[in-house]
Amino acid sequence: MNNKDNNSPIIEVKNLVVSFGSFKAVDNISFSVNKGEIFGFLGANGAGKTTTIRTICGILNPSSGKICLYGEDISANTSNIKTSIGYMSQKFTLYKDLTVKENMDFAGALYNISKKDIDQQMKKLFGFINFKEDENTIVQNLSLGVKQIIALCATLIHNPDIIFLDEPTAGVAPQVRADFWRLIKQLTTEGKTIFITTHYMDEAEYSDRLVLMQTGKIIAMGTPIELKKQFSRDTLEEVFLAALLRGNSK
Repeated sequence: MNNKDNNSPIIEVKNLVVSFGSFKAVDNISFSVNKGEIFGFLGANGAGKTTTIRTICGILNPSSGKICLYGEDISANTSNIKTSIGYMSQKFTLYKDLTVKENMDFAGALYNISKKDIDQQMKKLFGFINFKEDENTIVQNLSLGVKQIIALCATLIHNPDIIFLDEPTAGVAPQVRADFWRLIKQLTTEGKTIFITTHYMDEAEYSDRLVLMQTGKIIAMGTPIELKKQFSRDTLEEVFLAALLRGNSK
């Protein structure tokens, strides 16, 4: 899928509702994401962030509303979604009993990528993250931080245009978090679009724009500077707390 108009949003979500029985996990939210943006999603556990991502990726079906990628309704183009996006979930996504190389080969095979292209993309990604381990190392023998960054590389093996990262740096060391963001910033210079959830406020500062969610609803949206100005706060952590208080008072 190619974005024919670079001035048009690459992702559009309109009046999205996702319900499980009588429970609305996502409650009538609308937003758009531009090509090349780092778009941050903030919210406590249960706010609806992961459900929103999984619905955009076509893993869950919306109860109502509309989702468009490149201006096309995803419900009419489900076969094209897979090749256009990369999704790294909160749950560990590598096979622990396989080697690093076997995991990358398996990820590439899911997208019918040739062995040559897999090797080229892996070499590029591993070079950028300065991966020094033996690629024949069994995954379960790696540290959590290295596992996570290899999982990110596996997400990128098919060179997707839109990359969804659901709290990818949770629980990893600060240096690994820095490596993650170095790669993320590099991806945006290549025109990639990053949609990321995080609970680290220092990471949220890297976002071009942010959405703050609470109980399935959007309670604030804007650039980090705009949000600080809107709530008259100096830090995003203060903004987040103020937005939550305002949301609870309604």
